[in-house]
Amino acid sequence: MTDKPQTPNQWRTLDKDLGRIIKIEKATQYVGQPLVAPGIAFAFILLAALTAGLFFGKGDTSFVVIAAAALGAYMALNIGANDVANNMGPAVGANALTMGGAIVIAALFESAGALLAGGDVVSTISKGIIDPTGLGDPQVFIWAMMSALVSSALWVNLATYVGAPVSTTHSVVGGVMGAGIAAAGLSAVNWTTMGAIAASWVISPVLGGVIAALFLAFIKHNIIYQDDKIAAARRWVPVLIGVMAGVFATYLAMKGLKKIVSIDLPTALTIGVVIGAIFYVTTAPLIRRQSEGMENRNRSIKALFVIPLVFSAALLSFAHGANDVANAVGPLAAIVHTEEFGSFAAKVEIPTWVMVIGALGISFGLFLFGPKLIQMVGSQITKLNPMRAYCVALSAAITVIVASWLGLPVSSTHIAVGAVFGVGFYREYHLERRKKKGAKLKPPEKLPAAERKRRKLVRRSHFMTIVAAWVITVPAAAVLSSLVFYLIHILRAVA
Repeated sequence: MTDKPQTPNQWRTLDKDLGRIIKIEKATQYVGQPLVAPGIAFAFILLAALTAGLFFGKGDTSFVVIAAAALGAYMALNIGANDVANNMGPAVGANALTMGGAIVIAALFESAGALLAGGDVVSTISKGIIDPTGLGDPQVFIWAMMSALVSSALWVNLATYVGAPVSTTHSVVGGVMGAGIAAAGLSAVNWTTMGAIAASWVISPVLGGVIAALFLAFIKHNIIYQDDKIAAARRWVPVLIGVMAGVFATYLAMKGLKKIVSIDLPTALTIGVVIGAIFYVTTAPLIRRQSEGMENRNRSIKALFVIPLVFSAALLSFAHGANDVANAVGPLAAIVHTEEFGSFAAKVEIPTWVMVIGALGISFGLFLFGPKLIQMVGSQITKLNPMRAYCVALSAAITVIVASWLGLPVSSTHIAVGAVFGVGFYREYHLERRKKKGAKLKPPEKLPAAERKRRKLVRRSHFMTIVAAWVITVPAAAVLSSLVFYLIHILRAVA
């Protein structure tokens, strides 16, 4: 018995059925792709909670620590998604690093900074915003810290979603302040400290922008506009690399090595000068060798800044991991200590398992959600090249050192993004100045006035969005935190 041959109509029917199956598979993949990152993030949060249960088995009280660990992991994911963009964005925007390369380098150095040099002894109340003893009951303090974690994480998550780089430090500060007010009234807050933090909203970005603009002006005047650009680069690029090495050595000595040894500012500056001199002597012959045979044009000069820019981005990530991991795990460490000993402590030692949650959370957040903000900072505010991005990285480190010397509480986010704006605004100023002097420039396109305004070197829409997000971060996190605290209080009363 033989099978009947397939008719053309049957083949067409089979093709249609296969086509429908393929469309269903493609639709499933399209719908499923956006769920992959949240799914991995949820799995990490669950793993953090399980880790807390494993290391903190204290009966009923462990459930509080488990919940706090999950919230700390959620906060760490958001720090990685938002804050790390400030370190890697300029290098990616300048095409010195690919997005994948930037994520790998940042994940490695953020984790190394957090685990090797982070979490020495952190203030559990975030820079003295509230006095824990003023809250009375240790349980009230625990719920206040939980509220701060929830509110700050939600706010940073929202900012990342809309594409606004905000300060996670200020988010935590706002969360702690709001919970403190909800728990014990306005008197619980140290308003002097809050005033200094409010002042840093202006000081951080302006100082970062001015320093970055000054370095860019120096490079243009001493290298770009010289007749022999290569000779000028051989003279000044090693100097700039030495400055970079010295600044980062000072920065890491002050901020990144507290866990190993405590170093004051004069000692850190001395270390910086010595390291800077060593790098100048070492790199001068290397730059001379690299520049041999290069054409006398700007593109050649940009190539000389690529490797120093990559190193500066990596070092910024290390320092960021050493310092900002406390934003995620500081409140968690406070909760763990209070649950374990049943009492307050102004400062606590962060357990290793808590530090690991913070370090891995930052890396996962960067990998899963970081590209959006990296692209924003690196290419959507103003156009960056290796020289401009180098000025941004150098400005960020110098500004933090100056602010520490002056005793000003500043935000690394505000400094880095302010430096990007400073570079962009300087480019606009410099272009207008050259036009007035009659320099030969590329003939401008004939565009309507509105379009010319839109095409300025700094995108005004991003500028307004970011500044608005900065201004409302502390009050928004505070309001959200107080609402969460009241909700927890109501639920506890009902239970």
